[in-house]
Amino acid sequence: MSLDAHGVDGSESRGHAVVIGSGLAGLTAARALANFMDHVTVIERDRLPRGAARRRGVPQARHTHSLTTTAQQGLEQLFPGIGQDFERAGAVRVRLPQDALVLGPAGWLPRFDAGLSMLSASRDLIDAVIRERLRAEPKVSFLQGHEVLGLQPDRNDTVTGVWTRRRERPGPDGPGPRQLISADFVVDASGRDSRAPHWLAELGYEPPRETVVRARTTYASTVFAPPIGHVADWQSLLLMAAPDNPRQGALNVIEGGRWAVTLAFGDGERPPTDHAALLRAASRLRHPLLRDVIENATPLGPVYACTHTENRWRHYEKLRRWPDQFLVMGDALAVMDPAHGQGMTLAVQGALVLDHMLSGHGTTVGLAYRLRRALAHRLAPAWQSSTRHLRTTGAQETGSGAPDGGRDRPRGLRAWLARRVTARIAAEAATEPHAAARLLARLQAAGPLAAVPRPRATARPATPAVPGPPPSITHGPRARRRHRTPAPAAPAIGVATGSARLRPPGSSAQWPAPAPAGERRRP
Repeated sequence: MSLDAHGVDGSESRGHAVVIGSGLAGLTAARALANFMDHVTVIERDRLPRGAARRRGVPQARHTHSLTTTAQQGLEQLFPGIGQDFERAGAVRVRLPQDALVLGPAGWLPRFDAGLSMLSASRDLIDAVIRERLRAEPKVSFLQGHEVLGLQPDRNDTVTGVWTRRRERPGPDGPGPRQLISADFVVDASGRDSRAPHWLAELGYEPPRETVVRARTTYASTVFAPPIGHVADWQSLLLMAAPDNPRQGALNVIEGGRWAVTLAFGDGERPPTDHAALLRAASRLRHPLLRDVIENATPLGPVYACTHTENRWRHYEKLRRWPDQFLVMGDALAVMDPAHGQGMTLAVQGALVLDHMLSGHGTTVGLAYRLRRALAHRLAPAWQSSTRHLRTTGAQETGSGAPDGGRDRPRGLRAWLARRVTARIAAEAATEPHAAARLLARLQAAGPLAAVPRPRATARPATPAVPGPPPSITHGPRARRRHRTPAPAAPAIGVATGSARLRPPGSSAQWPAPAPAGERRRP
């Protein structure tokens, strides 16, 4: 069976595009293709929820997410006005470091307006807002509950469609029939479990070489309701790791006034799996503030642990023979250690590369080689930032694409200079606003360090000091004493806030039933 899509104007038809996967990379790629193609079909294995509900194919959604400044700017280019959509749906805009308490490697960062911000929300809400924008696009349609089985080849090394099958329990006659969906351009954005290497091998192409850099990072995440009467002059709390303490903790206010909390352990430590163990782990962070604020909070769900972290790059850009009109993007191309929080930013940047090159080239024919090279070029700085430390601390690169047969790369002058610059920035960030902005820009992958004014030069990086009190008037020894007054109006527990259209009853954006009010302690 064949399914074809035709352009509205036959004389200027640019054809039909297929995107495999409806994660952030797939959704943004579909938006970029809709600016150029006549029609775009997004094929998704799962059933897509209406609203901000959990989808089975996004297990990492349980952990803390935020949209960096770079990701926000890219999404605004693809979806004008989407920032307002996020905020109406309940996402929280946090100005960095003005609205946050950030403990850097050398101490607390000063609080000022650095021109950086993040949108803090659950991953379910982020995906839901973007899906709703795409569903309103006449050129885009979703094919849910279908899996892609392979690519349809054509002469002259070209892909002209994909073979799919409905995901359902096999009947008495076996699995359902295969269906050919013809396409003039195919994008694989199916995530880290992408089958693209297998599909290419079936067509006689060489599978890509892979570079894998192991990370010993583990995570534990959960969601809390703040204590009754809680007042804070910040919306985000980040306790960064230091050379003498590789643990990191983060607390972000998300939709509904909830707290998303994630602890990261950089030494391979076994992550906690219950709330009592989470509190004990939080007490081993560099400062007790995070533990103190969640001690009296009400858990709204279990603790989710993650132990499988790695950096993996499939080098499609190095293949000499490649089918035209086929592209691999997002986590299907490269996966980064989540500690750096670059996955969503890279997905948006990849869609912008696709949008720019399609508009400049004028056709999808003969563009695959340039697209592969452009995506690799955009990916390289983030990859170097994510793996530089691992390469110099005993982590290994494996796979046929690893240099020197999988041995560690040698330590050279460039690596030494990078560590020197990073140490200097981290040392000065506690006292120099320019250095603090530079450090945050690097954490957000907002661009090259040269884009931020350089801090004052120092002879040698300072040794990290014992963290002092946080720059807050509501927490720490400098907190102002306040009288017991009724708490300001806040979203009621168990009641969804923001856009009702994005959060129907029963969605994960609503708070689960908390403990009885009598069991919730005041701070």
